[in-house]
Amino acid sequence: MKTVLSKIITPVYTSTWYSDLLLAIPRVVGCYFLMVNFGGSKFPTPDWFVEDVSKFGGIFALFPTFFAWAAVLAETFGGALLVLGLGTRLAGSIVACTMLVAIFFQKWGGEVWGMLPAMGFLWISLYAIVMGSGRFGLDHFISQKFK
Repeated sequence: MKTVLSKIITPVYTSTWYSDLLLAIPRVVGCYFLMVNFGGSKFPTPDWFVEDVSKFGGIFALFPTFFAWAAVLAETFGGALLVLGLGTRLAGSIVACTMLVAIFFQKWGGEVWGMLPAMGFLWISLYAIVMGSGRFGLDHFISQKFK
């Protein structure tokens, strides 16, 4: 169990600390905006958002309140975890799934301009899944305990 957790938490490091810093900036800044402007602005989950989720059809129409709350929690707390670099790969996975749903069920068919925020958060989360937090995240300090 300790080995699996270590592999999930241990980030990929670049050759220099300033490269890790430059790579952390989009994660921290982008996910701050995800947390505050996209997730936090929907607390408590507004009726318009639940109605919007119900229009996705399928399972989303059966449980729109649940999925609306799941999206808000993923954006808010997933964004917070990515800002802190804590559970980076897991949080990145949750945010990536949320952004894929937003792109394909909410924004698809409209102009690309409307999809750009969700696409940007998707790319940041995919990067976080692959690289982890780097030296500038709590995962770095936790992974040092496993060594």
